[in-house]
Amino acid sequence: MHLNLQITGSGAPLIIIHGLFGTLQNWSGQTKALAEHYTVYAVDLRNHGRSPHTQTMSYPEMAADIIELMDQQGLTSAHILGHSMGGKVAMQVAMNNPQRVDKLIIVDIAPVQYPNHHSEVFAGLNAVDLEHLTSRREADQQLSQSIPELAVRQFLLTNLYRNEAKQFAWRMNLPTLEACYDEISKAPCGPAFDKPVLFIKGENSDYITPDYRDQILALFPKADYRMIQGSGHWPHAEKAAIFTKLVLNYLMK
Repeated sequence: MHLNLQITGSGAPLIIIHGLFGTLQNWSGQTKALAEHYTVYAVDLRNHGRSPHTQTMSYPEMAADIIELMDQQGLTSAHILGHSMGGKVAMQVAMNNPQRVDKLIIVDIAPVQYPNHHSEVFAGLNAVDLEHLTSRREADQQLSQSIPELAVRQFLLTNLYRNEAKQFAWRMNLPTLEACYDEISKAPCGPAFDKPVLFIKGENSDYITPDYRDQILALFPKADYRMIQGSGHWPHAEKAAIFTKLVLNYLMK
């Protein structure tokens, strides 16, 4: 597996892992800010962005992809930051390979199995008539039938591009993401990770709740916790400056 990768900056290595339907480009603002202090390795997970498409997608597989990337780059260890699904990947990396992880930052996700949050998203994406699509505006109109939130549609449409035949297509491997959604919903599992971990929650998001406290501490006994006021599931984009400051304060202390 050769994941698509963007390397920026200098200093200690920091790997950034995006969430479901995301790409490394969604983190460009944070990559630029954090690269002033670290060598940032922003990656596209399998079946996302410009990384290879596969028929399977589990947390052990995605964690192994990250370790393979570290080996390819000659990284003995690194700080790892993961958001949402990428946060679960980061947790799995840490539990399977604790010696490869320095500090761990998990953004708006817990090590639990979630119910299906994305049935309307898959319905909307599958309903876009790529073959006859003439513009991104038209795609947005079609998505709006299933997804009323403009911000969510804009995020999803970052995956839309024109292929070599000049036809619209999705960069992500939509069939595999849908087929493997039960795997994506699962909790990462393994032995407890006994190193520092920072969990960052968006105030208005319900991905981390007090009900998950015991599960978090069972696997990450040295977990610290911060909430970003006024943000939802994408605090790194919604409150970018505050998010950057939190991350730097944590990594540098």
